[in-house]
Amino acid sequence: MLTEINFDGIVGPSHNYAGLSLGNLASARNAGSVARPREAALQGIAKMRANLERGLAQGFFLPQRRPDEGWLARLGTTMAGADAALRYGAMSASSMWAANAATVSPAPDTADGRCHLTVANLVTMPHRSHEWYETLAQVRLAFADPAHFAVHAPVPPPFGDEGAANHMRLCAGHGEAGIEVFVFGKSGGPFPARQHREASAAVARLHGLDPARTVFAQQSEEAIAAGAFHNDVVAVANETVLFAHELAFADKAGLCAELREKFPRIEIVEVPASAVSLADAIASYLFNAQLVTLPTGDMALVLPGEARENASVWAWLEAHVAGNGPIRHLFVHDLRQSMANGGGPACLRLRVVADPATVDPRFLADAAGLARIEAVVRARWPEEVAPDDLTRPALWRQVLDARAALLAETGLAEIDRAPG
Repeated sequence: MLTEINFDGIVGPSHNYAGLSLGNLASARNAGSVARPREAALQGIAKMRANLERGLAQGFFLPQRRPDEGWLARLGTTMAGADAALRYGAMSASSMWAANAATVSPAPDTADGRCHLTVANLVTMPHRSHEWYETLAQVRLAFADPAHFAVHAPVPPPFGDEGAANHMRLCAGHGEAGIEVFVFGKSGGPFPARQHREASAAVARLHGLDPARTVFAQQSEEAIAAGAFHNDVVAVANETVLFAHELAFADKAGLCAELREKFPRIEIVEVPASAVSLADAIASYLFNAQLVTLPTGDMALVLPGEARENASVWAWLEAHVAGNGPIRHLFVHDLRQSMANGGGPACLRLRVVADPATVDPRFLADAAGLARIEAVVRARWPEEVAPDDLTRPALWRQVLDARAALLAETGLAEIDRAPG
């Protein structure tokens, strides 16, 4: 049976605040702060556990090998010899944000009736541009059944692709054919657009999508300039609902008309700028919540604590739930460690519609498995990491050993041997 499975990225032991992400206001604001990798990973595990208890299917991806000495070798240097920028890039834990791992088209949408996944190239940001090698290795292991999945290598540069963070899907139910919406950008003020239309179009072709059921929409330059470096910072969709800020799209009227024509069942929930400013929406990550369908059929938002702490955001949410809107429940989680680097609940997960029986079970979470992962994190993850610590060989060894322990616990040590 086709089910939506949320695959969360486990926060890696090198989690830090080096401030590498141009256009990500939280990342810039917290650059130089002391990060807490153990706490960050435990916060993410707590969210996964809660979603399991809510009856949602849950999977995970593992932290990538850090430091990435192979990347440095291809640049002709080493951790000892690299300058600070390259050294920080080699230690980045940003693969924790699994929404950037790939773009996913479920089987009902594709020409060959398989679920297609195209790994994102993430070429815009140097510290993320080397993630795809191991992402591809993990995705090929997790979705190895060729009868049910087709896994594609990244779209080649220079066309930037940031994965599911710029992709939405509308459908009557997760297992039914849907409308796929690809959101691309142009520069916004001083910040670059990370998703190129050419990359989105290439992914749609690779996945064999019907052009009549595919939509390309431009993110507003105003939203990018305000710090919405991905579409999922200002808009999210789930089944029949599109939940978006008034200023999310460059041509809102045209997009809404096209969506209503192609999917008449759509319910557009727009948050007006007069109620919640772009600045408040981005600071609180209101739209970077997980919009999910519970087993009861009700829709819920899985939100960061910052959304409840923002007066205008929480007032709008409470009024919506008290009314007749489609979002019926609000679940709040402490994800401050991820939020401080610019990643909310939706950043941490990749949505895959598939039969869980066709997925490698080592990547699927249950209560016992999460308890074992948590035990490794508590025992092995560093408690604190400051940017200057990233230069210490002792930390490099601790990070490598911690990750190796987790791979051994999950039975996935072969990730490091898998072809990328």
